[in-house]
Amino acid sequence: MVPTTAQAPATQPLDDQSFTFDDQPSDISPDTSILKQLDKQDVIGSTVDPVNGAQNPYGLTVAPQTAGAFTKGDLVICNFNAKSNVQGTGRSIVALHPDPGSKPMHVSAIKDIKGCDALALDTSDVIWAAVMVANDNPVLDPNGKLLSNISGKPFDQPWGQAFVEHQGVTYFYESNAGTGTIVRIKVGAKFTSEVIASGFPVNHGKPGTALAPSGLSYDRKIDTLYFADGMNNTIVAFKNLSKIPKNGVKAIHDGKDFTGPAADDARIVFSGKPLNGPISTALLPNGNIVAGNTLDPNGKNLLVEISSSGKLLDVRNVDKGAAGALFGLAVTGKNLADVKVYFNDDNHNRVERLER
Repeated sequence: MVPTTAQAPATQPLDDQSFTFDDQPSDISPDTSILKQLDKQDVIGSTVDPVNGAQNPYGLTVAPQTAGAFTKGDLVICNFNAKSNVQGTGRSIVALHPDPGSKPMHVSAIKDIKGCDALALDTSDVIWAAVMVANDNPVLDPNGKLLSNISGKPFDQPWGQAFVEHQGVTYFYESNAGTGTIVRIKVGAKFTSEVIASGFPVNHGKPGTALAPSGLSYDRKIDTLYFADGMNNTIVAFKNLSKIPKNGVKAIHDGKDFTGPAADDARIVFSGKPLNGPISTALLPNGNIVAGNTLDPNGKNLLVEISSSGKLLDVRNVDKGAAGALFGLAVTGKNLADVKVYFNDDNHNRVERLER
């Protein structure tokens, strides 16, 4: 690990208006499709960086607090391509207010975010970025200034990022497109990292074609991490996440089975069609998982809703243009009246939203 240039600010407790799901909403039962009931699709705004023209939005998350460049509830996006639209050349983090007609606000364009593909924010809006092309995991303050840059082993083409707060301890989890590993980063006086899972298949694809474990989403009610295995067309879950030890899980048989001391904590939630190169996931308020495909035929950019028990609940085509438009996903709200699903649409360089 590269020594930190500055320590990230201590995280603050989430307030009762945060964008995590602490309690089961009373009006949404388990295994009930939420996606089916979101019949309105809005355009929030362009993700093209107003300063450098970067485009092709990949990472998407929600600011939990008002700090620095962010107002609480803002959508935070990183662009994978530069203005030239060459894959993986983008150096850009922007923000959008979560309202139709919003204009993108430039946040950062430092070299350490070249080819950023996933984002997670802690409770103080400190930004953690998984960056495939620069091959690092930079940490930025809410104004986009570099605090630390974590690089070197075990990071290898970072491809996913999730914030986890469990029993008063803050972690970030990161996945790698180069090695098919899942890494735990513990936040403290120093950042320490360890591989907790390995062996997931990767295609060693160039920027814009990579498939590997990605789309990390955490359910803190049950200490469970979900992610997409794009090579196997599966959704994978790690329960008892915070107790999985170093090298606790090893994927075998091309990622279709597990071994290791924590193998019993790993399971495949769902496998096969309609998943097709899934790259992103997000959790709905009742614990359902929504995933975004990247390899459907032209005219299909599918969001797929799956229950945590593995039941297929709904499929929604949200863009009938060229395939591969869906990357980042984010969800806000705690009940059917206010739940919203946001997604990056790369065909149009914008964030869109599903709601009732």
